[in-house]
Amino acid sequence: MNKREEIRQQRRMGGVMQALAWLVFLALGLFFFSDVLDRQHNPNRTLQSGIAEDGRREVVLQRNRMGHYVTAGRIDGEPVTFLLDTGATGVAVPGALAARLGLRRGVPLATQTANGMSTSYATRLDSVSVGSIELRGVAATIAPGMDMDEVLLGMSFLKHIEFTQRGDTLILRQ
Repeated sequence: MNKREEIRQQRRMGGVMQALAWLVFLALGLFFFSDVLDRQHNPNRTLQSGIAEDGRREVVLQRNRMGHYVTAGRIDGEPVTFLLDTGATGVAVPGALAARLGLRRGVPLATQTANGMSTSYATRLDSVSVGSIELRGVAATIAPGMDMDEVLLGMSFLKHIEFTQRGDTLILRQ
């Protein structure tokens, strides 16, 4: 191998190493900013949960940048993300998530959504929990047409909970 070929090979190797360094840099940036965006969407991934002075269970939620209350929770012991929706009659589980959770479809129901009429299926959740607050036997619907990752936490759960909003904070008490 002559001197000229060695230099060419070294330059090629340097270019490959530079390209790999940029790929690693971009992957780390994507990972970091993805986490920042996720925290902005769901600032309640780690909940402030405890017992209030009067002995009731209490969970404190922060409003996200869109003005919604999104929080980590559990359905039948499995982790889910809830979007609190006082305008929803019940707990509405997207079809794909319901399948992953192993929920059984019950009686079909005609439901009115923001997008018009839809068919949902009645189901009952053994347990629904947000932090230390847990309810058993919660009426819910499986909504195959819901194209989102969050479960709508509606009034079939919230009617059993006292909630108080102050500024960007929502306090739930059981």
